[in-house]
Amino acid sequence: MCCKKLSEAAAAKFAELDGFIAGLGIDRDDPRRRGRLIQVLHRAQAIFGYLPREVQLHVAEKLFLPEAAVSGVVSFYNYFTTEPKGKYCIDVCLGTACYVKGAEKVLSEIERVLGVKADTKPTDDGLFSINALRCVGACGLAPVMIVNGKVYGKVTPAKAVEIVNEYKKLG
Repeated sequence: MCCKKLSEAAAAKFAELDGFIAGLGIDRDDPRRRGRLIQVLHRAQAIFGYLPREVQLHVAEKLFLPEAAVSGVVSFYNYFTTEPKGKYCIDVCLGTACYVKGAEKVLSEIERVLGVKADTKPTDDGLFSINALRCVGACGLAPVMIVNGKVYGKVTPAKAVEIVNEYKKLG
């Protein structure tokens, strides 16, 4: 990261990312560098929690790629995010089976309890983000709610609040 004074925490994150990239053994002449981009972006997002412009520029520099190549991949794939997310990412499926079984009410109750809308900003304390998804492929469990990859099936609005409160206790 050039020229910018970083906090100790940010410097440690960039150092962790640099170590990962160095472990790939990529140099300017390596034809695999473009093929490693998604792998590096996944690791960068795991380290930073999201992919702000500074991180994208850093990845481009380290992989000897144009900035546009990196930002193009970040903007194309839905998995990558350029905005901070909460510590606990709550995904609510709004696919047909989930919707028919009340997922919209589940989502509304979570939004009400946390005070933020889905697909916007995290809660003020940084603990939660809410995402509305189209289908997670667990139709037999409808309606489905996922928290950081853990699937909860047959969720009611009341059960969703219980789940959120359990994560609140974890902080």
